[in-house]
Amino acid sequence: MAEFHLRKAHIDDVKAIHALLLACAQQGQLLPRALIWLYSHVRNFNVLETEEGRIVACAALAPVWEDLAEVCSLVVDTSLRRQGLGRLVVQACLDECASLHITKVFALTYQAEFFCRLGFAEVEKGVLPQKIWADCVHCPKYPDCDETAVYLELAE
Repeated sequence: MAEFHLRKAHIDDVKAIHALLLACAQQGQLLPRALIWLYSHVRNFNVLETEEGRIVACAALAPVWEDLAEVCSLVVDTSLRRQGLGRLVVQACLDECASLHITKVFALTYQAEFFCRLGFAEVEKGVLPQKIWADCVHCPKYPDCDETAVYLELAE
């Protein structure tokens, strides 16, 4: 297996992250993110890069409320899926939770089985009112969201 380096994203990664997200969004696998949104949220992202410096996976940890955060924008290059790379970037997000005093994490996803293998459980979207009123109401799919909500409580 190729060698990958896991790290926090920096500003020079934004266009590569955008390209990964856009490719998946065009296939209906996630909601697209505007380039300006990525620049303003780059600190939330963890990325995996090849030895040559190519970004092949990413995920963001986005604080939503007091002790609640969302894992979002999870993408793995289609040619490298099913090798544990998604697990690596999600685990990096979960590892950040302790330093931020976050004890509850959720995701809205089309890949609920993946998250459930990581310990998340499917929940009704109604248990996430902060997310719904902050972001979901602005989504073109609201109120007919077809994503599944998954939720994980972390040990304090």
